[in-house]
Amino acid sequence: MKNKVTIIGAGMVGSTLAYSLVTQDSAEEIAIVDLNKKLAKAQVMDLQHAVPFTKKTHVKVGTYNDCRDSGVVVITCGAAQKPGETRLDLIEKNTKIIREIMPQIFKANPNIVVLMITNPVDVLTYAAIKMFPKKKHQIMGSGTTLDTARFRYLLSQKLNINAKSIHAYIMGEHGDSEFPVWSTARIGNSKLLEHKNFNKQDQVKVFKETKNAAYAIIDGKQSTYYGIGSAASYIIKAILHDKRIILPVSHLIENIYGVKDVCLSTPAIVGGKGVMETLPLELSKEEQKLFKNSAKVLKKAIKSVS
Repeated sequence: MKNKVTIIGAGMVGSTLAYSLVTQDSAEEIAIVDLNKKLAKAQVMDLQHAVPFTKKTHVKVGTYNDCRDSGVVVITCGAAQKPGETRLDLIEKNTKIIREIMPQIFKANPNIVVLMITNPVDVLTYAAIKMFPKKKHQIMGSGTTLDTARFRYLLSQKLNINAKSIHAYIMGEHGDSEFPVWSTARIGNSKLLEHKNFNKQDQVKVFKETKNAAYAIIDGKQSTYYGIGSAASYIIKAILHDKRIILPVSHLIENIYGVKDVCLSTPAIVGGKGVMETLPLELSKEEQKLFKNSAKVLKKAIKSVS
């Protein structure tokens, strides 16, 4: 396989992801697949015109056959979240789409790593794994990688500390039942909750802004794409270059605090073969309850389309 990425979906998320990969010189080749051939062609042309300002990346209109020599395929297609909708409102439409395209992906390349971005990402990641259970480590969702980035950014603004020095996670569903893991949150090696400039009121405010960020963005400009495009490109680099980075991606949970047979986000080692190892955090009793509740919400959603 080449250092190549196939992106299924030429909309705002797919094209922004491709642009991020081009500007960062992360892939040798990017193939964009979409039922709307005119849109795919236009996006590819626009991206090709950005290449001379960066390093050499071959961008082309693709087909599912491009998965054959790709290290990663990214699924961004499907119905988008509208103002007033939750991510779970998209279940039936997008589950049907996933069930149609997954066989085509693995027929072309049984060894490819699949990154799910389409919402509801946890439910769709689970649906894909149930179709191909032997490939569970090759299938992951972007999960709370973006939520965690939003969380760390807001904390960095409050504390006036670089976000890269803040080690804190959002776990669970990529959606309304997600929760912050305050018990293990750190600034460098210090406990975040012991910081003199951070109190209970700040906790509530930061998490509320984190959880509602997507709704605010969608209300203002119909969709989110810069944040998720950057998050997805970061995950893709970890896979293509076998970086083995710890990221809160959505993957199959087999037994954590009694939770199993559901996809949601916990920190995991992401590398060349996909999800290489789950690293469950030591959660407080309250956080364990929130974790189980998130799993319960997702299982109910999964059951509605199973």
